[in-house]
Amino acid sequence: MDIKLSQTFIAVDDHDKALAFYRDILGLDVRGDVGYADMRWVTIGAPSQPDVSIVLEPPLADPNASEADKQAMAELLGKGLLRGVIFSTNDVDATFERISTAGGEVLQEPVDQHWGVRDCAFRDPAGNMVRFSQPRGK
Repeated sequence: MDIKLSQTFIAVDDHDKALAFYRDILGLDVRGDVGYADMRWVTIGAPSQPDVSIVLEPPLADPNASEADKQAMAELLGKGLLRGVIFSTNDVDATFERISTAGGEVLQEPVDQHWGVRDCAFRDPAGNMVRFSQPRGK
């Protein structure tokens, strides 16, 4: 049996602001842009990983979710309490410099972590934490 990651989801409250970060600053490809009712899903991914996609979706993009649950998710997103993703890079310091110079909101400058990586973190326009790591010693 062979299992691979195909898609993961990140909640965003403004797809155009999210694209300014994920496409324009990080350099990810836009692979799809689909709307349904008052919702929108934008699929993005790294050019080097054509078989792995990230779907930017509204908070709690479930048409059966209650308005109270949707509001709760929007509030958690606004507080930055939802998890984002971790990207790997072969040069975390250069990645940090490029993203911070482009205006990315810095959460953590590059640090050697005791679990064996050097990493840094930014907040995307919706408030999600997005980390970049590289194994130490590489």
